[in-house]
Amino acid sequence: MPNLKGWEWLIIVALILLLFGAKRLPDAARGLGRSLRIFKAETKGLAEKATDGSETATDTAASAPTTSLPAAPPPAPEAAAQEPIPTERREA
Repeated sequence: MPNLKGWEWLIIVALILLLFGAKRLPDAARGLGRSLRIFKAETKGLAEKATDGSETATDTAASAPTTSLPAAPPPAPEAAAQEPIPTERREA
């Protein structure tokens, strides 16, 4: 990746502000932080399971019971004929 100088960072930040708006950026950053925390916790849990060595992925797949689930019934024709539910628009 090429080195980005001050003006280039400023242009990138300005474009992000124009695309998303100043009101939505904190919510987007908060959501990104939450998802990264969840991802980190899950990968840490997987790493701990792998270091335990008590149960591997192949062992669990081999010991899992093989039961077949019945096929889902096709959707009822009445459901397709229903009108869509109107959504309310909130004014900002």
